[in-house]
Amino acid sequence: MYARRRHVYFAMMGVCLTLFVLGCAVVRLWSVPVAVGMCVVAMVIPPLAAIVANRRGPDDRWWDAPSGDEESDEWWDELDGRKRRRQP
Repeated sequence: MYARRRHVYFAMMGVCLTLFVLGCAVVRLWSVPVAVGMCVVAMVIPPLAAIVANRRGPDDRWWDAPSGDEESDEWWDELDGRKRRRQP
């Protein structure tokens, strides 16, 4: 899952850079409004790429990972209705 999110992130950032460079270097020679539109689209992509890269997938198990604090973990397990074996 992590590798796929990373690939999507880099692809989105590559599209962002391509749009920005093409808009500023090439397209502005023919149409300034189109070049500005390309730059605006390029401006929106990085926050979306960050959201995609940082979202959790269904296989990511972060909510039930132990924190290391026995008392806190025991308390959360009790709230979740899970029974944990105590370690000696």
